[in-house]
Amino acid sequence: MRIGQLAKATDTAIETIRFYEREGLLLASTRTSGNFRVYGPQHTQRLAFIRYCRGLDMSLDEVRVLLHLRDGGKQECGDVNRLLDAHIAQVAQRIRDLQALEQQLKDLRSLCRQPTAVENCSILQEIGHGGKERTAPIRRSPPRTRAAAPE
Repeated sequence: MRIGQLAKATDTAIETIRFYEREGLLLASTRTSGNFRVYGPQHTQRLAFIRYCRGLDMSLDEVRVLLHLRDGGKQECGDVNRLLDAHIAQVAQRIRDLQALEQQLKDLRSLCRQPTAVENCSILQEIGHGGKERTAPIRRSPPRTRAAAPE
């Protein structure tokens, strides 16, 4: 099948497929005499695996490791378990960070019990001063960064 057919079959954007190829996650396709990429069932299965991992919010590096382990096939799955345990820990940390962010937003929202003129808005004043007007600082968590594939 051609890349458009693979994209449709896996509900994946063509640019995402090309990105995964450039990243070495998706195996290189063969080409026809007309220089069209041709994909087989192994590409569909591998792309489904990648998409599932990405749906679990795994990084490209994590997916790369899992694919390497899967392609090796002869080892025990201890490395897979360790990778998943580390990912679970990252997700748990993100949940804690999001809960802290939720509380920060609630604390900010609590500054305005009744609507007033915008020029007297306690929320806007707090934001404008970077949270320095409060005696009890609003909790802050660092932003989460990660490279993402185009979807």
